[in-house]
Amino acid sequence: MNSETIILGNTLLDYSYALGIFLVLFFAFRIFQFFILRRLEKLAKKTKTDIDDTLIGIIKSLKPSFYYFLAFYLATYSIVVSDLFKKISEGILLFLIVYQVILVVQIFIDYVLEKSLKNKDGDSDSRTAINSISKIAKFILWVLGLLLILSNLGVNITSLVAGLGVGGIAIAFALQNILADLFSSFAIYFDKPFKVGDFIVIGTDKGVVEKIGIKTSRLKTLQGEELVISNQELTSARIQNFKKMQERRCSFTFGVTYETPSDKLRAIPSYITAIVGSLEGVRFDRAHFNKFDDSALTYEVIYFVDSGDYTLYMDVQQEINFEIVEKFEKEGIDMAYPTRTVYMKNVS
Repeated sequence: MNSETIILGNTLLDYSYALGIFLVLFFAFRIFQFFILRRLEKLAKKTKTDIDDTLIGIIKSLKPSFYYFLAFYLATYSIVVSDLFKKISEGILLFLIVYQVILVVQIFIDYVLEKSLKNKDGDSDSRTAINSISKIAKFILWVLGLLLILSNLGVNITSLVAGLGVGGIAIAFALQNILADLFSSFAIYFDKPFKVGDFIVIGTDKGVVEKIGIKTSRLKTLQGEELVISNQELTSARIQNFKKMQERRCSFTFGVTYETPSDKLRAIPSYITAIVGSLEGVRFDRAHFNKFDDSALTYEVIYFVDSGDYTLYMDVQQEINFEIVEKFEKEGIDMAYPTRTVYMKNVS
């Protein structure tokens, strides 16, 4: 057997050339990857951004199996091969290229979503939403990649896409409530109407947000039980978020008896001004003789507490109440309460 011996339409010399091309290309690809990685790693040490780390991850994702087959495929152009062999080789190469492109895009998806999570100071619930978005995006990516491979292999994907469309509509109708809650969780994540730890009021329900899930969110009510609410209901309802309150506007009323002298009635607003204005962290707004009620002369008081903390507000209100009682006792002013005076007419 010499170099001119023909095997499967090619001489041994042809096969030697093809082997040489394969080895040269394979080592060229490996050396190219090695130097690119070295260059990027040096660049990454000099920069503060993390995009170069992502590029390093992309280069590292190129596995030796990809180089092996790419070099093998290019080497076969120097020899005679059957049409079937060429078609199979092209199919395998197409699969490897699509697979590699999908890996690269997935790395970019993870980078963008992770960057978004860091910028938003994401908690565990935000990370759950990010992971869900990532999985959905990657699933769509793999479906598109599979359709591309089938299309290039000569498969008519028109009917397949139509079937997937009809099936998708049927599934969407069957799972419309679940999908509505899923997309509502994304809306909560991006819009941030509330987050874990916030005290919110939804209709007649109120409590502290403990968890924001994919389908439901959980509140711990003032009574201590856990309240589970669907995310769709949360995004369609009017929500009061007290955790974002920078200051609390407080108002209250009290009444004094009709027997109170007019000079003391005029002095009461100044008493309230002094009492409320002396408290730390409180901004007094106004105090007025408001109206004549059935059993009392009613005053209205408005002030602001420089915090959204409900306990602090109650401490302030309690101190105001104590000082009003003490001041009225000292001034001889009687607090009003519901009374009824009956006049008896003597008919003789």
